[in-house]
Amino acid sequence: QVQLVESGGGSVQAGTSLRLSCAASAGSIFTNTMGWFRQAPGTEREFVAAISWSGVNTFYADSVKGRFTISRDNPSNTVYLDLVSLKPEDTAVYYCAILGRGSLYSWTSYHDWGQGTQVTVSS
Repeated sequence: QVQLVESGGGSVQAGTSLRLSCAASAGSIFTNTMGWFRQAPGTEREFVAAISWSGVNTFYADSVKGRFTISRDNPSNTVYLDLVSLKPEDTAVYYCAILGRGSLYSWTSYHDWGQGTQVTVSS
């Protein structure tokens, strides 16, 4: 079973940037579509971005389009999420996961979730 570990979160000022990483171990994610989700306290897990196995196709939530960029490096089994022009409303725990069956926009379609990394954006 693949294990995913997210890192790169932190407490930052609005307008700044972060790079989140999702590293896979105990298996390969080479053939998998990968997704990033986020969850703020008291809210449901929200789709942020997804990337096809080849990296050719990417998908974004409207709220992050133009500010966040998802990418992957298959040889190192790692998926990235670059967050630019951060806003206080981006504050959440960010998770990565592997797409199984179903809509890539729904968290219920994913499995092998990591433990998450906290992003806190202050104004």
